[in-house]
Amino acid sequence: MTLRLYNTMSRKIEDFVPIHEGKVGIYACGPTVYDYAHIGNLRSYITWDILHRTLKADGFKVKHVMNITDVGHLTGDGDEGDDKMEKGAAREKKTAWDIAKYYTKAFMANLNDLNIKEPEVVCRATDHIKEQINLIKKLERKGFTYTTLDGIYFDTKKLAGYGRLARLDKQELRAGARVAMGGKHHASDFALWKFSPVLAQRQMEWDSPWGKGFPGWHIECSAMSAKYLGIPFDIHTGGIDHIPVHHTNEIAQTEAAEGVIPAHYWMHNEFLNMGEDKMSKSLGNFVTIDTIKEKNVDPIAYRYFILQTHYRKQLSFSWEALTAAQSGLKHLCAIARELPKRASVSRHAVAEEEKIKDKFIAAINDDLDTPNAIALMWEAIKNKRISQKTLIAWDKILGLKIKECLEAKIPDSVHKLLTERDTARTAKDWKKSDELRDRLIKLGYTVMDTPDGTKVA
Repeated sequence: MTLRLYNTMSRKIEDFVPIHEGKVGIYACGPTVYDYAHIGNLRSYITWDILHRTLKADGFKVKHVMNITDVGHLTGDGDEGDDKMEKGAAREKKTAWDIAKYYTKAFMANLNDLNIKEPEVVCRATDHIKEQINLIKKLERKGFTYTTLDGIYFDTKKLAGYGRLARLDKQELRAGARVAMGGKHHASDFALWKFSPVLAQRQMEWDSPWGKGFPGWHIECSAMSAKYLGIPFDIHTGGIDHIPVHHTNEIAQTEAAEGVIPAHYWMHNEFLNMGEDKMSKSLGNFVTIDTIKEKNVDPIAYRYFILQTHYRKQLSFSWEALTAAQSGLKHLCAIARELPKRASVSRHAVAEEEKIKDKFIAAINDDLDTPNAIALMWEAIKNKRISQKTLIAWDKILGLKIKECLEAKIPDSVHKLLTERDTARTAKDWKKSDELRDRLIKLGYTVMDTPDGTKVA
């Protein structure tokens, strides 16, 4: 089936056509490792993991590249404020290098907790300073740069079509317009290289043709995507907040240097909200994976919670919703245990299973429609229209660890409690039935009353 994806550049769902037959290159904007990632950040990586898994299920060989921003990302939307790495170092009284190492490790642990496949290439900005300097030199030779008191800037007025991704020509507010002009020629111009402060030594700084300093935030992605994927490549991903500034400026750099837009497809996930506001560190309204685990919620339940809403729709987080997702996932696993391990030999049953399998794959290939795919999965499980083998195959895309759940052995002591509770229910001894249910819950099980008796997950 043809994979169809929403392309932010065209604002349309398009058939996916790779540049090289059978191969796909993906560049995903990674974290700025100055603090723990919150679960709003992690929504993005769950989404692009589904993309990665879907492409592989469709038979493509995937090269997935993700950057680690460990220098150059300032606290402001544009080029003002402190470097987030230096700020993190001051907060924790450690070196910026130690901060980067610690929070990179924490982020990779988050990916593991969420069953997100690690990209084939994980590249750090600080390991690619040479490539970034070379790209800035190329832009300088082509006449796209100018120098101010605090750095080397890209002149956006010299690039026809600047801002096409965000359609800035149709908006009153241009990228960077919220920051002070300083020595910039235009509000939308952005830093390629920042000079180190004259009266203060930075922990992260390098020599360059323009003086000691550090790269701007956007240049790393243009340099590293070109190194690992070539220009152009197939798909660029990120959060919707990357559209007006980071991705707009990334496109400008690459287009000015190479004459082409870096990627054919641009994909963006929507925000995770806390109440009326998006979840963010700046607002202090964020939740981490460690917080979820401290509340005895499996991070895979968060993955399941995310997949029940389409990636291009905003989603509101609440503990009640997350708890419901965990219960729902356990319920799914419990009833899935009653499915046959393999498809029936009946010709009619085989045909029915093939139909539902086609519907599932069609849903996933329709711009990663995980809510529809999950609904189809539930319907098939409840009506016992699929086998455990098919369910496990689907989960290679969804990543909900269903195989592990099906293979988990329920202890004999728990089976004994289930038998006792079913006996109590048959005798209409509701008090004892409730007591036994509470004991099972305290043991960490979700208890479900079904026509076939008590089930747990």
